[in-house]
Amino acid sequence: MATIHPIESFDLPELQPYRTMRYQQEHRRQGIFVAEGEKVVRRLIESPLEVVSVMLPEKWVDDYHRLLQDRPEDIPIFVGRKPLLETLIGFSMYQGVLAVGRVPPPPRLENLLEAAARPLLLAATEAMSNALNMGALVRNCAAFGAQAVLVSETCCSPFIRRAVRASMGTIFRLPSIEVASLAETLCRLRDRGIRVIAAHPHSAGRTLAQADFTRDCCVVLGSEGQGLSRQVLDQCHDCVAIPMPPDVDSLNVASASAAFLYEAARQRGRI
Repeated sequence: MATIHPIESFDLPELQPYRTMRYQQEHRRQGIFVAEGEKVVRRLIESPLEVVSVMLPEKWVDDYHRLLQDRPEDIPIFVGRKPLLETLIGFSMYQGVLAVGRVPPPPRLENLLEAAARPLLLAATEAMSNALNMGALVRNCAAFGAQAVLVSETCCSPFIRRAVRASMGTIFRLPSIEVASLAETLCRLRDRGIRVIAAHPHSAGRTLAQADFTRDCCVVLGSEGQGLSRQVLDQCHDCVAIPMPPDVDSLNVASASAAFLYEAARQRGRI
C-alpha cells in the first residue's frame, strides 16, 4: 500500500536519503540505495526488494499510486513540483522519479552454487571503480544469462546510484556477492570444478573463440587501466583475449564483458 505526502519542507527525516544522494558511504552504512528514472523505479517496485519510499512530481502520482497498492510495505510517496524536488536533491531530474530501496542481504556463495541451473555462468570483477561500467556489466550479465556477479573488495558497489541506473534495474534480480578476497573466492570455485576464465588482452595468442564456455565457468574481468592482478590471474585456468587490430590495446570493460558473455551464450546455444 502507499500513502501520499505533499512536500512542503525539506526537514522531514524521511527525505534524508534524497538529500544525501551524493554521499554513497552514508547510504551504504544504512543499507539503502537510490533508484533513478521512471523505468528503473518501476522495475524496483516490480521486484522482490523492499521499497522504502518514492519521490516524484504530481504528474506521476496516479500511475505510481496504482503500482504500489499491491506492495506489502506501507510506502510513502513524496510529491512536489519538479523544481522543488531538484532543489532538494541538488541536480536536474530528467524524468523526475526517484525511489529508495533496501539493499538485499547477499546470498551465500555455496547456496547459490547449489541452487543454480547448469551449466553455471558467473561473472567476477576486480578493481572496477567506475559505477557506470559496473552497471553495464550487471546489465550484460542479465542479457546473456549469467546467474550472479562476484564483486571484489577493490570494486564499487553495484548498488551505487549511477550503477543502479546504468544497469536499468537489472541489479534488482541478479544476485551479487561482494567478496572479501576475489583470489580466494576463485580458488573455492576451482575446488568445485568451475572453470575460471580471465579476460586478458595479453594472452599469448589465445582468443575468445578458443575458450570453452560450455561447462560451468566464471568469467573474470579487470579494470581497463589496471587489468587483473597477479594473484587473481594465478587462480584462472585460462586467459583469453578479444582479437582486434594491433594498434588497439583493449576494449572498455563494459564492452569486453558483453563480448565474453555473448560468446558464452552462443556456445551454449542460447543465441
